[in-house]
Amino acid sequence: MTRYVRFAAGSGSAYGILEGETVRQIRGGLLDSPTEAGTTHKLAGLKMLAPCQPGKIVAVGRNYRSHLGNRTHPQHPEIFYKPLSSLQDPGGPIVIPPDATEVHYEGELVLVMGQRVKDVSKENALAAIFGATCGNDVTERNWQYGEGKDVQWWRAKGSDTFAPVGPVVVTGLNYDDLLLQTRLNGEVVQKERTADFIFDCATMVSWISRWVTLMPGDLVFTGTPGATRRLAPGDAVEVEIEGIGVLRNPVS
Repeated sequence: MTRYVRFAAGSGSAYGILEGETVRQIRGGLLDSPTEAGTTHKLAGLKMLAPCQPGKIVAVGRNYRSHLGNRTHPQHPEIFYKPLSSLQDPGGPIVIPPDATEVHYEGELVLVMGQRVKDVSKENALAAIFGATCGNDVTERNWQYGEGKDVQWWRAKGSDTFAPVGPVVVTGLNYDDLLLQTRLNGEVVQKERTADFIFDCATMVSWISRWVTLMPGDLVFTGTPGATRRLAPGDAVEVEIEGIGVLRNPVS
C-alpha cells in the first residue's frame, strides 16, 4: 500500500509519497514509474492540491442501498459527468453559486484509473484501478430534482468547486469494503461501508468502459450513502475514508 499526494511547488506542482508526516518527492507524474527526487518535505508546510489531473470525471449515482431506501434499485450503474472545472483542492472552499438554494454534500470514495480500458471485463477491471481517494460530489438539489431542475445535471453536479478530491491517493486497498464517514461541522452525518454498494468497483468500471474509454488519471466517483443535508456559508465538511484519510473543505 502506497500513499501519494500532489502539492504546490514553485509555479507548478509536484508529486510525492506520504509516510507519516513526511513527503518524499518523486520525479514525474502520479502514473509514471516513480523515482525518488531526493527531496523531502514536512506535510504541514505544503499546500495540498487535487491528487491527480484527470482527463475526465465520471460519477455513479444511486449506488448505495442506504441511499435508495425503498426506492427501486437500478438495473445497471447510472452514470453522469462532472466537468473538470468543478475540481477543488483539499482545503479549498466549496462556493455556493448565485441563486442556489439547496446545496448538499455527498461524501464518496473516488477511484483513480491507472490504465486505458475499453470494454474491460469485470474480472480485469480491478487491475485497471490505480488507487482511491476521498471525494465530495457536491450537488444542488433544486437544480437536480426540484422546480428549478435542468434537463441535465450540468450545474446541479458541475458548478465550480463541486468536486473536491484528495488529499491522498492510496493503492492496494479493498475498495469494496471501506468505512466512509462524512462530518458537517464535526457532526457525523454519513457513515457506511462501501460494502453497501449496489454495484461494486469492478462492475462500475466495466460498465462505463463499454461505451466510454477510461484513461489513466480519470476519476470515478462511486456514489454516496444515506441521507444528505443542506450546506451554508461558514460550514466545514470532512469526508473520511478508512485507510485513505480526510478531505476537508470550508463552505463559502
